[in-house]
Amino acid sequence: MTGVTLSTSRLRLRPWSDADLAPFATLNADSQVMEHFVAPLTREQSDRFVSDRVQPHFAEHGYGPWAVEVVDGAPFVGFVGLMWQDFPAAFTPALEVGWRLDRSAWGFGYATEAARAAVDYGFDQVGVGEIVSMTTPVNTRSRSVMQRLGMTHDPAEDFEHPRVPVGHPLRMHVLYRLQPDGRAW
Repeated sequence: MTGVTLSTSRLRLRPWSDADLAPFATLNADSQVMEHFVAPLTREQSDRFVSDRVQPHFAEHGYGPWAVEVVDGAPFVGFVGLMWQDFPAAFTPALEVGWRLDRSAWGFGYATEAARAAVDYGFDQVGVGEIVSMTTPVNTRSRSVMQRLGMTHDPAEDFEHPRVPVGHPLRMHVLYRLQPDGRAW
């Protein structure tokens, strides 16, 4: 897969390789990593996420949810990046910054560091005027990353995610927004 590669002092955000599929499936099967999703993913579902969503996004835009590797460390710890969302909602279509990291990579600031690089790319190279992020209200770890990025939350914009089944306890989502002048770095 081709596309843009980004680097920070500790991380490399790069297009995916076939070697990333097995560790990605392992983190998608982890109930703690997937706590704020409808369910953990099977290997087949995990592979399909890459083949049906990640690869086409990179092919169309040249960027997407980048595979994240630690410089001089783990070759794959998850993904962080940008993906256009077009599901039916008041704020879509919108460019979302998102992340999913293996538990071994939690607590080091990797999500924030990589998301800053992705956000900078979105504003400075893609040229969008706003980037969004969303999660469940109880996902305090991700909400903290959003706040460290300088993103703002208006409770009036909380929404029921149409890709989560009606009646599911995780259907309600919070929306965070960021404009270029709101960056916290």
